[in-house]
Amino acid sequence: MKSTTTKGSNAYAAACPTRVVLDRIADKWAVLILGLLQEEPIRFNRLRKQIEGISQKMLSQTLKKLERDGLVGRKAIPTVPVTVEYSITPLGRTLSAMLDGLRVWAETHIEKVLIAQKRYDSGSRGSR
Repeated sequence: MKSTTTKGSNAYAAACPTRVVLDRIADKWAVLILGLLQEEPIRFNRLRKQIEGISQKMLSQTLKKLERDGLVGRKAIPTVPVTVEYSITPLGRTLSAMLDGLRVWAETHIEKVLIAQKRYDSGSRGSR
């Protein structure tokens, strides 16, 4: 399979920096965060409540990575205590549009995936 590259980037090469972005895209928490931020800016605690199963530490780490990559913006609101609100950047919006398709695909096809896993785990691998 031939890859399409831009400015010498080749994700199939071990040293290619695009692998960092692919790693972010493959992160379930990043996908879910970007999906929620598509609609409106959201405060940290609301994100934590809406994304079931994410720890405060993981949410914080993921938001920092997304901010570093230019996908999410952070705004501190001077209240007591300080309130922090996150929003998606224009660059993040271009990625989120594609990632949301992955979420929809997962929600649509989860039953088939679970059936395939069950069949595989039972040793019935003959028909796929």
